[in-house]
Amino acid sequence: MNIHKRTRLTLLDRQEIWRLYQTRLWKVAQLSERFHVSRPTIYEVLKRARLQEFTPRNSTNQRFKTLQFGLKRLAKVEQTIQERLKRAAKRYNKSYPGELVHFDTKRLPLLKGQSANQPREYLLVGIDDFSRELYAGIFPDKTQHSAARFLIENVIAQCPYQIDYAYSDNGKEFKGTADHAFVNACKQHGIGQKFTRVNRPQTNGKAERVIRTLMDMWHSQTCFKDTADRHIQLIRFINFYNTVKPHKSLNNATPYEILTTYFNQPLCKQP
Repeated sequence: MNIHKRTRLTLLDRQEIWRLYQTRLWKVAQLSERFHVSRPTIYEVLKRARLQEFTPRNSTNQRFKTLQFGLKRLAKVEQTIQERLKRAAKRYNKSYPGELVHFDTKRLPLLKGQSANQPREYLLVGIDDFSRELYAGIFPDKTQHSAARFLIENVIAQCPYQIDYAYSDNGKEFKGTADHAFVNACKQHGIGQKFTRVNRPQTNGKAERVIRTLMDMWHSQTCFKDTADRHIQLIRFINFYNTVKPHKSLNNATPYEILTTYFNQPLCKQP
């Protein structure tokens, strides 16, 4: 008998072994010779078959039901399921500017020529859920004090509308006790706070996505002379993002166009 150590039994092979053993009463030696595997392997297959491990599960999960088609087929089914879930996913959008502003932080890479022991800068971002208007700033750290400065100087000072809620993860720069700098800044300006679920950063997806856009379209595409130049180029990109770049989620409009349309709506006449 020619047994090759690299022989691998597929799921269909295992089902066939069980069928021959049950219905045609094949011996273990015959099965071993037919499928070019050792007898202990056949015994293991029969043991697993008795546990019904080769029978498609009675499950609502389509992945279990498709195991009989093999791993390649399973990978295609997984991809199809993920694509269908993405299509079925419902986007949530707030109904007016300032209803919810997403906040997040990102540690920036070192610039060319900087050594590894030099301090890293941090990017803080805020994005309005309704209009996708972007606010961003670069700070030497991501402490509560830097987050409070960002909120007051980069967001509130430039924002043409009242912010109702600040939405962020549970990081120390955003969440804390009554004497927390960011918490105090929110209270002083009448801004409530909402937080993502613990260990679920994807629930703050809009902020995560805009950071990825910033890194791809701004940081990776620009050759900065120094840290001061990086600050200047960030301001230019924010202007481009808010007034020029079309957004697919806004039907190819810009945040500026969305805000202009909203604030130019005719007021309802009082009866």
